[in-house]
Amino acid sequence: MSASEVPLSSTGADAATPEALLHTLLDVSLTGIILFRPVPGTGEEDIVDLAYERLNPAAQQMLGLPEYPAESFLTLYPAARAMGVFDFYCAAFWSGQQERYHINYQHDGLDGYFHFVARRSGPLLVVSFTDTNEQPRSEVEEALRASQARLRAANEEILASNETLARTQQELRQLNEELEARVFERTRDLRHAQAETELQRALLYEVFEQTPVAIAILRGPGLVVELANPAVGAIWGREPAQTLGRPYFEAVPDTAGQGFEQILGKVLATGEPFVVTEAPVMLDRAHTGLPAQAYVNFAFQALHDAYGEIIGLIASGTEVTEQVLSRLRIEASQRQLQLITDALPVLVGYVDQERRYQFANLAYQAWFNQPPAALLGRQVWDVVGEKAYANVRGYLDRALAGERLDFEAEMPYRAEFTRYIRTSYVPDVQNGQVVGCFTLVTDITEAVLAGQQVLALNEELAARNDELAASNRQLSRTNTDLDTFVYTASHDLKVPIANIEGLLDALHRDLRQYPAVTASVQPLLAMMQDAVTRFQQTIGHLTDISRLQQDETPPAGGESLAAVLADVQLDLAPLMHATEAQLTADIAAAPALPLSAKNLRSVVYNLLSNALKYRHPGRVPQVRISCRNWDPATALLEVRDNGLGLTPSQQASLFVLFRRLHDHVEGSGVGLYMVKKMVENAGGSVLVASQAGVGSTFTVLLPLLAGDLT
Repeated sequence: MSASEVPLSSTGADAATPEALLHTLLDVSLTGIILFRPVPGTGEEDIVDLAYERLNPAAQQMLGLPEYPAESFLTLYPAARAMGVFDFYCAAFWSGQQERYHINYQHDGLDGYFHFVARRSGPLLVVSFTDTNEQPRSEVEEALRASQARLRAANEEILASNETLARTQQELRQLNEELEARVFERTRDLRHAQAETELQRALLYEVFEQTPVAIAILRGPGLVVELANPAVGAIWGREPAQTLGRPYFEAVPDTAGQGFEQILGKVLATGEPFVVTEAPVMLDRAHTGLPAQAYVNFAFQALHDAYGEIIGLIASGTEVTEQVLSRLRIEASQRQLQLITDALPVLVGYVDQERRYQFANLAYQAWFNQPPAALLGRQVWDVVGEKAYANVRGYLDRALAGERLDFEAEMPYRAEFTRYIRTSYVPDVQNGQVVGCFTLVTDITEAVLAGQQVLALNEELAARNDELAASNRQLSRTNTDLDTFVYTASHDLKVPIANIEGLLDALHRDLRQYPAVTASVQPLLAMMQDAVTRFQQTIGHLTDISRLQQDETPPAGGESLAAVLADVQLDLAPLMHATEAQLTADIAAAPALPLSAKNLRSVVYNLLSNALKYRHPGRVPQVRISCRNWDPATALLEVRDNGLGLTPSQQASLFVLFRRLHDHVEGSGVGLYMVKKMVENAGGSVLVASQAGVGSTFTVLLPLLAGDLT
């Protein structure tokens, strides 16, 4: 007889009895098995507790109990009644059907997520359970040998008893009645033992069939399938009955040639267990000839006979295809997100509640001279430096408390490396808790420095104009060059910003096929789109300022202030209605002003809109505009309000480019700068008189046109 023709059952020393095999399966099972005997109450269908009959090694390991606990179930686990576990056991016993239950049990010294399967068998309740914490189990080989030794001892005792009984019958015939009584008693006990053995066998088979862990027993060098439960059949794509009695690689041929021959052969040859984790395997479970990729976790353990000889092996495990594929998809999405954010010219990051970086894109490397991976896990102040961190600490505290923030700051990262940044913090809220925040940092150093430099040079030119004519010409040329630079820089930045906007649109389209990923990165994408929009607005402001600086066209003038005011009122009508503002005008005697229609409208609009935006919250806005001759050569345009007013320090920086004195309303810090520049280009000046909490008066003085001089 060849190795592949080893019969499924045999006699002799190497044959394992069904009872021994079932006990072995109970001992080596990765699933916990408990046999309960209900403790009846006073009523017919009243169960007051459950007594332990036996626990298999896996159950002992997971629960930390002996094989035969002396205490009852509710004594050991009093919280089980309130958690519903005891009621589940009672319901399963009385229904006689297979019942399932899942619970996260964190009481009575246990902490795990348990899956229970329970069913009544005669007077007992059989419970099969798994703990997803995957606690270690006892070794199969020791349990198998211990079980076989106990059975051999029991068999030898029975044989010895029979021999003693035979001798007693021959030697003590005169005591026939007594002997018959003893024989009857022993026969009755034996029948009870046989009935109990049959019950145990039925229970073990039921456990074997119900357990969610895939289990198969392969006999002999030919690896003939002797037992296979439904769970392993589901992995193989075959009914267990189709595989029994056949060599494994004949019964499941699609697993051949994938390395399992070597693994199983090594276990048979050495007796050493072998474990594979997330092992890839191609399976043709649909029987179409087109195998599909699957992943499994399996343990292969040698099976020994009573003499310790290897007669086969036990395979047990689970399929983890869904978990592995899900993880691979998430990793691929993360790589794609990293690739996209690395292409952006902004710093994109994520900071957790401990102020540690958990994500950083490639842009961080150019600023901090380290690869992004080296920054992960480090705290913010350790990366950016204590001085820079002090400038954003308050904002970060607010963001991690749940507030979305947009702000600008000067960041002295280290010696000779200071940057001006525009930053957005978006809290990451999960299950009602802020677990971190997304950060988007845009470098606006060039724009800020250019604006500051232009402003400084212009103010210096105005102050020294009378006494430094020669220097003024040189500074004028410098100012022109700077204006050209600002205009050129703002023009050149439009293309990369448009490219970034295109990349964001492409990212939106690509991520639609990954709803889970889209939901998690949507706040980051919105923050990036908002930053692009604000950057485009800044470029527009720079372009307007540059054009204004370069505008040397003599003022036209002669425009009707009344017509301009009426046009501005139409634009401000929604805001005036919302604030219930009262606007009065005294412009009947207004002379013609030396401003173009566009510039005059801009001056009036900025002064009136500021009076409404920076209104006092405790009173109705009162705004008055007037215009008249100030002296024979000068016209005066005045706007007075009862708004928030300004402190002396605020008035000192009122007309500075990009300087904002209030953050509670939208603004860019450009409007008043442009008003001042347009008025000065026309040969005039702008004055402000203000008191905090009372209101402000803006006075525009302009030279009269030649036809209006008196």
